[in-house]
Amino acid sequence: MNEEYALEIQGLTKSYGQVQALRGVDLEVQRGKIFGFLGPNGAGKTTTIRCLLDLIRPSSGAVRVLGLDPQADSVAVRARVGYLPGELNLESNLTAEGALRYFDDLRGRQADWDFVRQLARRLELDLATPIKNLSRGNKQKVGVVQALMARSELLLLDEPTSGLDPLMQQEVYRLLREAQAAGATAFFSSHIISEVEAIAEQVAIIRQGVIVEVAEPHQLLSMSLRRVRVRFSEPIDPSPLAHVPGISLLSQNGANATLQVEGEIDGLIKALAAFPVADLETERPSLEEIFLAYYQGSETEVA
Repeated sequence: MNEEYALEIQGLTKSYGQVQALRGVDLEVQRGKIFGFLGPNGAGKTTTIRCLLDLIRPSSGAVRVLGLDPQADSVAVRARVGYLPGELNLESNLTAEGALRYFDDLRGRQADWDFVRQLARRLELDLATPIKNLSRGNKQKVGVVQALMARSELLLLDEPTSGLDPLMQQEVYRLLREAQAAGATAFFSSHIISEVEAIAEQVAIIRQGVIVEVAEPHQLLSMSLRRVRVRFSEPIDPSPLAHVPGISLLSQNGANATLQVEGEIDGLIKALAAFPVADLETERPSLEEIFLAYYQGSETEVA
């Protein structure tokens, strides 16, 4: 295995009964990178991360985390990893600080509590509040703090901004960049393309348990789809718009037309300049719809 990589995954498979959650995942993540693991819900993101920490055992395949085999050295791996699970279970009667001190005890009391309090302030988390009184978003903040507080060399984060408002999401992005600047590698899962574009340096796209693409974030623009609803000030023939590269006419009713735009929207804007446009709305389809548009027929559906 290569010391250049924080994570190395070869031929990883995992089955739950008749359901194949992972069907041969191959992936390498360089040290010092912020790496996005992008896919719709149920694609295999969480299962992959759990296999990396030996929380579940794969059916087959090989994994190295920081050069270690997590099945043979699970304690050593977990000691060097900051982990945020997708569903973090917290003792409801503890305060936020009590929960964090409990996690710190499990790690051998490595945390710098000035740093912990700094993280809490930046995320606007009241450490004195009992867990049972915290909103979903504030519980997520507790999870983010516990993943970052040991300044681990590898961060494995499962949907780290889930439940956070946009301002707090941006703060989490800043914290990840700062962790990277201090030498950490961050591997995080998401089902939101814009989130991965905002923070990741490289992206692996997983669908139905298979890596379908590894790309730079700017390359995600080429697979970006939008629906555009246009209301014209009078009925028109929108068929010329469908001749513009990357544009498809989905429907038309009098002065209203719905178009699909693949990639950048600049061509459509220029084409619309020749028409009497009264109003325009854009909408991004779900990630699953985008994957279906680009990869339909390339994978066998999992029951």
